[in-house]
Amino acid sequence: MRILHIMASKAHGGAETYSTDVMLSLHKEGVDQCVVMPKDAPRYRELEVAGIRMAPHIFAVPFVPLQRILTRFLIACEKPDVVQSWMRRGAALAGKSSRSKNPTAPIIVGWFGGYYDPKNFKNCAHLVGVTRDIVAHMVKKGVPQDCAHFIPTFPDISALPPIDRATLATPREAKVLLALSRLHPKKGLDTLLNALKDLPDAIAWLAGDGPIQRDLEALAKELGVMDRVRFLGWRTDRAALLRAADVCVLPSRYEPFGTVILEAWAAGTPFVACASAGPAAHVDHETTGLLTPIDDVAALKTALRRVLDDEELRRRLVSNGYAAYIKDYTRESVTRQWLAFYKSLEHVA
Repeated sequence: MRILHIMASKAHGGAETYSTDVMLSLHKEGVDQCVVMPKDAPRYRELEVAGIRMAPHIFAVPFVPLQRILTRFLIACEKPDVVQSWMRRGAALAGKSSRSKNPTAPIIVGWFGGYYDPKNFKNCAHLVGVTRDIVAHMVKKGVPQDCAHFIPTFPDISALPPIDRATLATPREAKVLLALSRLHPKKGLDTLLNALKDLPDAIAWLAGDGPIQRDLEALAKELGVMDRVRFLGWRTDRAALLRAADVCVLPSRYEPFGTVILEAWAAGTPFVACASAGPAAHVDHETTGLLTPIDDVAALKTALRRVLDDEELRRRLVSNGYAAYIKDYTRESVTRQWLAFYKSLEHVA
């Protein structure tokens, strides 16, 4: 099995992180891979050091039609069985192939981390979604049932010990609310800051970057909580942050899934979220986490207060969350699903 991956984005985001984790896991299983990725992508060097063949030259030219030509030439040279396109731009670069016309042509696979329009993946013979609901969305939009597949994400939780709170100007006795999130309007971080106003013993760690950091800083100053907010930027020590936090918070207005759910479960951190699509579908309220209505500051504040004050509730959420992670979302389990999926394509004409 030879796989050519195309990840055109160089952003710090969930799709970029997860796709790299999948590539590294498949590499450990001995899968022959080549990766088309910008050389300045955050984890390019990690893949290169692991020994995976990299093809950054595709993006060395800014002209998209030329990128497509270079990609097709690379496919002809690599002769992959599968071209795995991560996100829409990757699908566009992959081109279209047909095994009915050319038995040696690769099968083009697209990946859905959200409720995308399948029309933007018309070159793909098969599509993989990270939730069953996203797969149902594909089918509803016209994707044949046997071409729509479900494979969940998995968290990349290292064995890092809890970070020293003092390094983040945080007293040992403070209650830490951790948000692992891009700083974007859809992430609802303004809801968290408003809730923080009435949680005087809490400090919020916002781990992520994005276009609205200045807006969030202005809001924190307006609310009088700026001294209790830490803007940490993009972090690569998410496990260390989770293990040092009292609660992991996901206040998103829109969230197709949210790998942070799995990260919190795996790290043993109580989880609280607004009931956007992903959390609502995967979190069992009062069992593996607490859910509140979207944009409801009072409800979020109450949920956070409950978790901070109720030791029995914290133990229950942590225990049940970890059990859910072990059952369905470990790296080993998800990697086996990817391998089985790719193996099944060997028999597709």
